Amino acid sequence: MSIETSRIGRKCERAVVTAYQELREVGQPDMQAFAACTTLYRIHHPESSITEARRLVAEWIDHHVVRKAEGQTPGCDC
Repeated sequence: MSIETSRIGRKCERAVVTAYQELREVGQPDMQAFAACTTLYRIHHPESSITEARRLVAEWIDHHVVRKAEGQTPGCDC
């Protein structure tokens, strides 16, 4: 299930995708992994609303893990 995350430019995006994959690999259900990753994102971006954080995390997981797509995704500038 793991993808190569070194090609992901944004630090937060890379951290979220890596955490999601690792949580899923050790048996965490999808929604618990998603919630943990949303929390992780908000720790680094407390200015982000829960809705914005959920949207970004969902887009990143869909882009990198589900579709295994490459290229830019929307998100923060870090």
